[in-house]
Amino acid sequence: MRRRHRPVRPPPATPGPRRTRSPLPPRHRFRVVVPLVLLAFVVSVLLVEGYTTRGFSGDQEGRAGKPATGAPREVTGGGPVVDTTHGHLRTYRAPARTVVLTFDDGPDPVWTPRIRAVLDRHGTPGTFFVTGQQAVRHPAILRDLIRSGHEIGVHTFSHRDLATLSASETDRELALTQLALAGAGGVNSSLLRMPYSSTTTALDGPAWSVARHLGEKGYVLAFVDQDTRDWRRPGARAIADAATPDVPGRGTVVLLHDSGGDRSQTVRALDILIPRLQAQGYRFTTIADLVGTDGLTSPVDTGTLWKGRAFVAAVTVSGTAVSVVGVLLLVVGALVLARCALMLVLAHHHVHRRPHPAAGRPVTRPVSVVVPAYNERLCIAKTLRSLAVSDHPVEIIVVDDGSDDGTADVAESLGLPETTVLRRPNGGKASALDAGVRRASHDLVVMLDADTVFAPSTVHRLVQPFADPAVGATAGNAKVGNRRGLLGRWQHIEYVMGFNLDRRMYDLLRCMPTIPGAVGAFRVTALRDAGMMSGDTLAEDTDITMALHRAGWEIRYTEDALAWTEAPATLRQLWRQRYRWSYGTMQAAWKHRHALVERGHAGHFGRLGLPLLAVFQILTPLLAPLIDLLTVYGLVFGDPLRTMLAWTGVLAVQTVCAAYAFRLDGESLRPLWTLPLQQIVYRQLMYLVLVQACLTAVNGYRLPWQRLKRSGDVVLPSRLPARER
Repeated sequence: MRRRHRPVRPPPATPGPRRTRSPLPPRHRFRVVVPLVLLAFVVSVLLVEGYTTRGFSGDQEGRAGKPATGAPREVTGGGPVVDTTHGHLRTYRAPARTVVLTFDDGPDPVWTPRIRAVLDRHGTPGTFFVTGQQAVRHPAILRDLIRSGHEIGVHTFSHRDLATLSASETDRELALTQLALAGAGGVNSSLLRMPYSSTTTALDGPAWSVARHLGEKGYVLAFVDQDTRDWRRPGARAIADAATPDVPGRGTVVLLHDSGGDRSQTVRALDILIPRLQAQGYRFTTIADLVGTDGLTSPVDTGTLWKGRAFVAAVTVSGTAVSVVGVLLLVVGALVLARCALMLVLAHHHVHRRPHPAAGRPVTRPVSVVVPAYNERLCIAKTLRSLAVSDHPVEIIVVDDGSDDGTADVAESLGLPETTVLRRPNGGKASALDAGVRRASHDLVVMLDADTVFAPSTVHRLVQPFADPAVGATAGNAKVGNRRGLLGRWQHIEYVMGFNLDRRMYDLLRCMPTIPGAVGAFRVTALRDAGMMSGDTLAEDTDITMALHRAGWEIRYTEDALAWTEAPATLRQLWRQRYRWSYGTMQAAWKHRHALVERGHAGHFGRLGLPLLAVFQILTPLLAPLIDLLTVYGLVFGDPLRTMLAWTGVLAVQTVCAAYAFRLDGESLRPLWTLPLQQIVYRQLMYLVLVQACLTAVNGYRLPWQRLKRSGDVVLPSRLPARER
């Protein structure tokens, strides 16, 4: 669509004293602040969710059982519980016929409750070393463990190997875990098991350095006597056998897992192990009992409790938000794929459709061409010369809408036959077009922007569908005429793929939403039925198109009626243009919303065209940034390879659509090398434009018309498509 004409100019302001720049008015602050707040919220949600759900593969990794190097003999030859708090070193063993059952990596929403149920049924206490990640995501399960009297220990927040972290990173892991325990269970714990640790005999120098640091922080460290390696899932009986002391009567600390995978064998193993050991006279206890204290967990004060609850609430909100985002992403993905598939199928059908019965009678009668112009001195000559060599008889009407750069003088100086220049005060594009239509001598009127160049056959091909008396207007094939530079190529791809491929689909569905201002033709009778051109919206082309549908007229797309128009040459100009387009489209859709309940062709457009417009030009683009946000999220917090494969897959689908669109239009595929960059840079700008336009509409602000700066460098391609040669 093309809308680049200035409406009524305001009177010149009375000169006065120079003023300093005032702050943004409230309506502008609204359009700036809301996107920033929304972006900050989404980024915060993703960061919280990403960090609190960063996956880990379980304690099985890193259990090499290496001989101790660097740890004191008192530790490597002592018990599995190590206490270095208060500046002294002491280790503890389980007494004879005493077993401590410990479980790592939970709480898990599936397996922790089942393990707790088995322990409770047998009256057996367990020691659960929980991660902060799991605790904040499943606080109710943690509270159930505490209520059942089970012991809670720390297993860091994100299950990272502490031996590879700095002291500050280690402290942050522990602080977040304690915050999670406070918010989820109202407790703190001074009992800790380092991830990827096993027996004290495997302690090396770095791990012992970490252990000493943890002791200085007040933590009692728990290692193990027997590792069941239940993560290998060797079978319930094998797990129970691995947890049974080799020497009858010897006390032991046993390692099991309640998360990190399928723990059904661990659950069944407990029902074998506990009765077996109880029959042999064993008792079950906790780490605190081995140390000789009443407990290694304690209730938190009120301030810490509320900080923890706020943390848990933030994680809960983030989890819910990301779940919603995930659903929306599926919706967007389905819509994008459905749109691509629909466009490809319908475009193929459009190429091979049967001609209309009236197509055999060519339209040869003269046509009036209306060219509205405001300060188009750089462009007007090229435009008029391209019309003058048209192979169809034309009357050219240039409506100079109050230009102050000599546009009308340039047009008159060309001395082109059948050309009339109307000079009028500035009144806006819609009124200029109406003035041109009223001056027209013929019943068919072609409209184009003053920066657009036609091929010689464009007018003739544009008016052929009017052989059918039901047709009220036709839309031509607008192309970018200044493709030099990256921005020009990106817009070229967008025009060929995003606009013209769409129009093939809308043409077959008989619900064309926009006749581009750069190249369109109208039956004068249809224009009058639709109320003529209107200045109610900033999208006069979309407005009149919808009005024609509601008046019962058919609208056709003539893909071989080619026009080359000037696209914005800078990002600032592009922003201003697309901002106006998006806002004007919303205005037009709202103005013609009553078509949803009307009958006949108007109702067909209302119940098919308006929803397609809302879904594919507003809703889907608004949600499409989720693809990019979640791509970044996946690269940082997920599987980078899978993420890149998914993103590449989406790009591949779009490339196929673009290549097919270029092939249909007879365009070279060379510009498509910029498509990946377009997806990374250009598409983000279009998202922001649409968001700003939506916020403008919500805020009720009437966007002013802002004219683009012309360069006059539109040229026909050196090699025209085959149908033009």
